[in-house]
Amino acid sequence: MEKRELVIIGAGPAGMSAAIYGRRAGLDVLLLERGRTGGQINTTDEIENYPGVPHATGPEVGEMLHQHALKFNTEIRTVDDSKVELRGDKKIVVTKKGDETNEIEAEALIVATGAHFRRLGCEGEAEHIGQGVSFCAVCDGAFFEDLEVAVVGGGNTAVEEGAYLTKFASKVYIIHRRDEFRADRAAIAQALSNPKIVPVWNSVVEKIEGDGMVENLVLKNVKTGEVSNLAVSGVFMFVGQAPDDECVRGLVKAEKGGWIITNDHMETSVEGIFAAGDVRSKYLRQVITAAADGSVAAMAASAYINEQVHLRSTLLEPDHVKAFFYSSIDEKQAKLSNAAEAEAKARGVKIPVIDGYRNSLMADKLEVTAKMPAVVELSKGKVVKVTTVASEAELKNAL
Repeated sequence: MEKRELVIIGAGPAGMSAAIYGRRAGLDVLLLERGRTGGQINTTDEIENYPGVPHATGPEVGEMLHQHALKFNTEIRTVDDSKVELRGDKKIVVTKKGDETNEIEAEALIVATGAHFRRLGCEGEAEHIGQGVSFCAVCDGAFFEDLEVAVVGGGNTAVEEGAYLTKFASKVYIIHRRDEFRADRAAIAQALSNPKIVPVWNSVVEKIEGDGMVENLVLKNVKTGEVSNLAVSGVFMFVGQAPDDECVRGLVKAEKGGWIITNDHMETSVEGIFAAGDVRSKYLRQVITAAADGSVAAMAASAYINEQVHLRSTLLEPDHVKAFFYSSIDEKQAKLSNAAEAEAKARGVKIPVIDGYRNSLMADKLEVTAKMPAVVELSKGKVVKVTTVASEAELKNAL
């Protein structure tokens, strides 16, 4: 089985930022991606809020990130699918490409798989995807030269992509269920000043009609109940996002909807698995926040890997060792840890003092969690004796 220090799933801004920081930290990094590197920014026409880059297209920023990652010799591997499995204390990434399946054991793993635009769910949507129904203005806008199209949604993405579509379409209807947009003021002002944009307030799409290609939208006014028709050649859906969490779904804790829960270090509920970017639960989903998440996740993963290597070298590899395990969230146990360090210094010997709360995976593996605070005697990684201690006197005797 292939073994790597750090495996990153997803090569958007979060994943590539993690790869850059991971490589600079000296880690063996493997970056997995099932499509074009860059993630969702490849569907964005203009990025003007990334500090230091006053103006660039999404694909341009994606390519800059790609080249930056390659500068540090990041290995980027294209796969069709990735799935994470836990086998004991091992983290295994199972990848598929065509008929070939590969398994990779990772010391640490960063999930940076991003998110995707939700479907509207109305009648006629599914059968017209690729036939006038789109989720990417940059990808498909040019197909609607001099035609009338609609955008569904009222947030930043809907308003900004609607403005972009005016480069091609003769008219762009922005259909929103409320009577005002929820986008930034600048984006709203730009859209409403564009003569090609026509807001359709307080309305929802009930049905998409067309013989093959999209020809008509059946709309319903949410205030009056009035039903009307809107003849368009295309409709672009921007009604929110959903996380691409399939690779770890059910494995790590997540909010309703699948957004992965992490702490400030991007650590998930599973030790050694981190999450970064749009896939995690967060307030703002932007290129800059994704890149920041990736850098934090990589440095936290580096610290985790180094710590695990240290634990193996101090606990599992020696012929004989005594270590003191305690929980840092218990004040009395924390005081005993100080006493253990002082005793080791007084004797002139090395006695590993391990925070079993912080290193719960190791404590669980050695089956000492419920016995802390304890002096644990090991021989080549196998537990020989566990002595629970309640005082400094008992600690000294056990050591």
